[in-house]
Amino acid sequence: MNRLNLFPDSTSIDNNSLSIAGCNLEDLASQFGTPLYLYDQVTLDNSVLGYQSALKKYYPAQSSLSYAGKAFLCLAIAEWTQQHGLWLDCSGLGEIAIAVKAKVPKSHLVVHGVNKSKGDIEAACLQAGVIVVDNLSELQHLGELSKTHDIPDLWLRLQPGLLIDTHVYTQTGQAGSKFGMDKTQISRAAQYCAENDLPLKGLHFHLGSQIHDPAPFIPAIELVLDLAAGIEFGDGWILSSGGGLGLAYHEDDLPQPDLTEHIQLIANTVLQGCSERDIPLPHLNLEPGRSIVGRAGVALYRVGALKRIADRVWALVDGGLADNPRPALYGARYSALPVREPERQNEEPIWFGGPFCESGDVLIEDLPFPEVREGDLVAIPVSGAYQLSMSSNYNGARRPATLWLENGQAQVIQERESTENLSSRDRRLVKLDGTG
Repeated sequence: MNRLNLFPDSTSIDNNSLSIAGCNLEDLASQFGTPLYLYDQVTLDNSVLGYQSALKKYYPAQSSLSYAGKAFLCLAIAEWTQQHGLWLDCSGLGEIAIAVKAKVPKSHLVVHGVNKSKGDIEAACLQAGVIVVDNLSELQHLGELSKTHDIPDLWLRLQPGLLIDTHVYTQTGQAGSKFGMDKTQISRAAQYCAENDLPLKGLHFHLGSQIHDPAPFIPAIELVLDLAAGIEFGDGWILSSGGGLGLAYHEDDLPQPDLTEHIQLIANTVLQGCSERDIPLPHLNLEPGRSIVGRAGVALYRVGALKRIADRVWALVDGGLADNPRPALYGARYSALPVREPERQNEEPIWFGGPFCESGDVLIEDLPFPEVREGDLVAIPVSGAYQLSMSSNYNGARRPATLWLENGQAQVIQERESTENLSSRDRRLVKLDGTG
């Protein structure tokens, strides 16, 4: 399979060099340095339009998309979501603050969290249109808070008890998961809302992330509809089936999972299930993150040292574990292309490692690749989700600059951290006698 199919929609080869959105990657690296993260607006826009078109085609009732901020959120991304009328999922005060600064309307802000702090909940009551309630303790806190605060619409998060085929760290809907409530607890929560006049408006579930087989959505939706049939929602209700649609990260994973088939299955299951139970169709909400933003992102690194050791060749690049912990956490498998002459013939397998003091700092293992030289630029596709949002300052790493690419123009949407940034939160010790 052609590795170029993993790259953003606007990718091209111009003058034997990779370009995205008409921007030459060699020029970007020279101007902004590496490691460097690039986001292609065309791919972002196309991903959203794909979801919206499929929902419009297969689901006759009201529907909406919530962008999952945990995949990657910054001010520019939050502002971009509103260009498409998306709702924005946030977890905690930090993400809420970004959404508010981006002027996301209250009606479009949805707050998640498995253990929301008092501050999180109070901020959600002030700034959000929806709180997704994870547990009975949180609901009781909201009940007490309702005496002094206006409470936004509430969705109850169901733990469906279904185990999906993905990495154990990205499973969220199985029995024993820390997320959500089982069906007995959901019934108790609905009763509590009715007794305390809380605005219960919907039910939510999330099976996990990087899902390639949508079949488990069928029993999960059936369970939600069974519960909904016994709940009085008043003027309409919302069913949020979460997100989690996977992506191809490596050419061996191609083709990409079929978005249209995924949405058609969900829509048909809801339509048939509501008809069988004689309940009104819900407003259908989907929460994609990775499948919208993942393929829009590319990570750009420069090769420093080359090592031929034992049975392998190491190409050591200037980023890795600190900006992309996914290979170390999940064993995530990536691919790559050289920026210069990307269509060259592969010469030998290469191991791409980073500069950090961990044996787990390996970005790619055993990838057939063209000849590599020190100073070469390497582009890793499908780097838009769960990389920068999980990044760290390990070994004093400075988080990379992030660029927005559109119509031949590149603009910085996150500046590269400086060494001054690393110590900006620190304070010197003061001796107990008051001397410096």
